[in-house]
Amino acid sequence: MTKKSVNKPASKVGAEELLVAMTGKASSAKAADGDDPVFAYIASLPQPQRGIAERVDALAERAVPGLKRGVKWGMAYYGVSDGWCFSSGAFVGHVKLMFIRGTEIHPEPPVTPTGMGKSTRGVELTSGKDLDEKQLMSWISQAATKPLLAGKKPK
Repeated sequence: MTKKSVNKPASKVGAEELLVAMTGKASSAKAADGDDPVFAYIASLPQPQRGIAERVDALAERAVPGLKRGVKWGMAYYGVSDGWCFSSGAFVGHVKLMFIRGTEIHPEPPVTPTGMGKSTRGVELTSGKDLDEKQLMSWISQAATKPLLAGKKPK
């Protein structure tokens, strides 16, 4: 795979492969709650990861009234009131979209990540073409009804 320029416009996100120049770990973005830290995290990503993350963020904004954003563990986290519902993070070769209580949404997302909790499920998006917006909107909407409340185990 050849290294692609990070200056490509987001409109070409579906036609590009993900860069392999990333470290393989979540970003070093500092933990902070609010829209601005998430927007800064997304803006720091190379293309096409940035374009994918922008689309995921826009879907979340449309699907979840009163959407709450934050940066946790080097990834964008999304939630409602006092609970987190899902995360989005860029890695080498893919963008990970993980639903914290993913075993409770239907159809269950196909990826079972390591080190993120037994009920977490998600998808790994390798290009903009992998974004099934209708399915992602459904999962995001379902996840918003099942937040992981701070300090409490899921019911």
